[in-house]
Amino acid sequence: MTHKRIKELKVSAIENGTVIDHIPSNAVFQVIRILKLEVFENMVLFATNLESKKYGTKGIIKVSNKFFAPEELNKIALVAPHASIIEIRDYQVASKKIVETPEKIRGIVKCFNPNCVTNHEQVAAIFVVVDKEDTRLKCHYCEKITTRETMVFR
Repeated sequence: MTHKRIKELKVSAIENGTVIDHIPSNAVFQVIRILKLEVFENMVLFATNLESKKYGTKGIIKVSNKFFAPEELNKIALVAPHASIIEIRDYQVASKKIVETPEKIRGIVKCFNPNCVTNHEQVAAIFVVVDKEDTRLKCHYCEKITTRETMVFR
């Protein structure tokens, strides 16, 4: 009779900071990139392809001593619309919420249309969110649709 050995990696809790949970596995590195966590000075822990009953697989990011501004939460919502944000203070959950994609996006995404005025002038790109689930953004100026696949963050 063979016994399966279960190896478990224990990751220490963070004293203060943010946990981003329920990130699609294929979006973990994109979230790290758009939040510039690869150059963050404090501890950043991440895991991908974790088992999730709700989504099949998921990713998670723990960021020590960092609380995200609303525009950063909007970036997360664009690539991980079901992500949950858990703020930790003194090792305790201080708040937990699901990110919400806003109706309008201003200044955080570039229009993919090279002829758009926002790519030639000092004009902030403004988008209306036309599909929150599949992340489709319509440019206010040129009316081109930007998708998650063509999205470039500023």
